[in-house]
Amino acid sequence: MGRKVTVATCSLNQWALDFEGNLRRILQSIEIAKSRGAKYRLGPELEISGYGCADHFYESDTLLHSFQVLKELLESPVTEDIICDVGMPVMHHNVRYNCRVLFLNRKILLIRPKMQMANNGNYRELRWFSPWNHLRKVEDYVLPRMIQETTGQVKTVPFGDCVLSTKDTCIGTEICAELWSPRSPHIQMSQDGVEIFTNSSASHHELRKAESRVNLIRSATSKGGGIYLYANQKGCDGDRVYYDGCAMVAINGDIVAQGVQFSVNDVEVISATLDLEDVRSYRGRENHPHLESDPKPCYRVRVNFSLSDVDDVHLPVHQPVEWCFHTPEEEISLGPACWLWDYLRRSGQAGFLLPLSGGVDSASSACIVHSLCVLLCRAVEDGNTQVLDDVRRVVGDSTYRPTQPRELCSRIFTTSGV
Repeated sequence: MGRKVTVATCSLNQWALDFEGNLRRILQSIEIAKSRGAKYRLGPELEISGYGCADHFYESDTLLHSFQVLKELLESPVTEDIICDVGMPVMHHNVRYNCRVLFLNRKILLIRPKMQMANNGNYRELRWFSPWNHLRKVEDYVLPRMIQETTGQVKTVPFGDCVLSTKDTCIGTEICAELWSPRSPHIQMSQDGVEIFTNSSASHHELRKAESRVNLIRSATSKGGGIYLYANQKGCDGDRVYYDGCAMVAINGDIVAQGVQFSVNDVEVISATLDLEDVRSYRGRENHPHLESDPKPCYRVRVNFSLSDVDDVHLPVHQPVEWCFHTPEEEISLGPACWLWDYLRRSGQAGFLLPLSGGVDSASSACIVHSLCVLLCRAVEDGNTQVLDDVRRVVGDSTYRPTQPRELCSRIFTTSGV
């Protein structure tokens, strides 16, 4: 009997309303996940439309194009034989929801709307979306005709607070802010037998915020046991903030796979092979014997599919790793540098102009540009063709290949006296 599962999560540099580019990056991440043997792939929050669409979420075209991308994902051979978990806006009963759509082999399995919205600091989700306030309630959702033609599902699919039950395990969903809530869904789900928790986020960078994320996920899986997958947006998708990746996989309070926090790579996929028996043994040892599950259990959507293989006895599993945190100084240097890169290549400009007075503000800005050039040269050296193409477009030279940060800086950075 199979018990070892390989799962994948990712950080994607998605652009608001760049449906073609977002589709390409989603497919690339799924392809990488499958090449590593994963049977489940998790992506960031609202990855199809991009998180920073702002008032464009009010437009029907945004919903339409999101479903058009979903249709292409369903029809692509890349998405066969792997459960894909993607994020997009969905309207149900004339109400907009921030949703996860889970599908397998051209069939929509379920649609799970976000239940607790982020509406503090830089977040304004309640401006565009409504929370799903119906705890453990599921309704019927009629798919658009274009999706029905692809899936053959002419009736309805489950929409609401539900979990996915495969032949070998059970998977439950959290979306971004729900992890930070005192009533996080993973608490009740773990008591009801859910073994794998997923969290798709659009969490922007704040100094030392990565420590909070890691501590929350460690706590979530150490209290009740389980496997936790975390996916996050990365880059500047058109807003003032920078999303800093940090995809991770944890089990029973330990981190077993860590993604990069600051990177100019558009697609990063991390995967892990883990033993479900470790979750079951941990729960049997750590959970209180008298603790009963909620009287109203999770609504289970069953699928005839397994994440594990029958013959997996000799399949090695991932071991705990120590999370490598950046120092505050490194965060200050790398975060704004990555934001500048995305802003530059989206703007269509040829570089940066800085009035250099010699004061701390302008001098710090100059240092951040140099930090960016270091990142770009390293990415090109590592074989990142996307970065190389973007650099060549910015400098206006199709044969240029950056090797030294100082030389690249001289091409894209101009200063003037004050």
